Amino acid sequence: MPLLLLNLDNTLLDRAGAFRAWGTDFLTAIDAPTRDIDWLLSVDADGLTDRWDLADAIRDRYRLRNSVLDLVEALHDGVVEYTRLDPLVACALRIADDAGWIPVVVSNGAVRQQDAKIRRTGLDRYVADWVISEEAGVSKPNPRIFALAAERVRMRLDGAWIIGDSPEADIGGAAAMGLPSVWLHRGRSWLETRFAPTRMSESVIAALATVLAAA
Repeated sequence: MPLLLLNLDNTLLDRAGAFRAWGTDFLTAIDAPTRDIDWLLSVDADGLTDRWDLADAIRDRYRLRNSVLDLVEALHDGVVEYTRLDPLVACALRIADDAGWIPVVVSNGAVRQQDAKIRRTGLDRYVADWVISEEAGVSKPNPRIFALAAERVRMRLDGAWIIGDSPEADIGGAAAMGLPSVWLHRGRSWLETRFAPTRMSESVIAALATVLAAA
């Protein structure tokens, strides 16, 4: 029974879509032009911008009276609220589980937000467990976080596959451990020269099918 080590945001869950939906409603609520969603997405940088920095930028641009803390809370809670689990992803995870694979989420980020996404979407019913970097004290691509995920479900890393959308965090982590990987390209080209994914896919559903076919 090999492991499937799966990224959370923009892999199992559509974080980009959730942020866009939240951002559109937020702009409407503060009477800002909805076309500003492009600015908001740019500043968010696919979730890589620190939440405090993003909140500060929003507050300054729109001259809001809200405290930065209030905006940080809105960012955390809003993305969680708008996040949904695609039923087809749930079905693909069930198929992988029935085929003998053990799916475990390995995510960088804050426990409060990542744990809430997993539980509120119902994703917790389709994975064996999850490890979040804030709680683990180590982040991807450090191999230790993947080892912790294996320990959490009392499994070995031998035969495991890693699936994710981050070249550095997910595919870099897989390369550091000599594990096969599937990169979710999301319309991007592969630019890294130090390592490369074993396979590339447009979605996690296609990625799971690739892994099952390769086994």
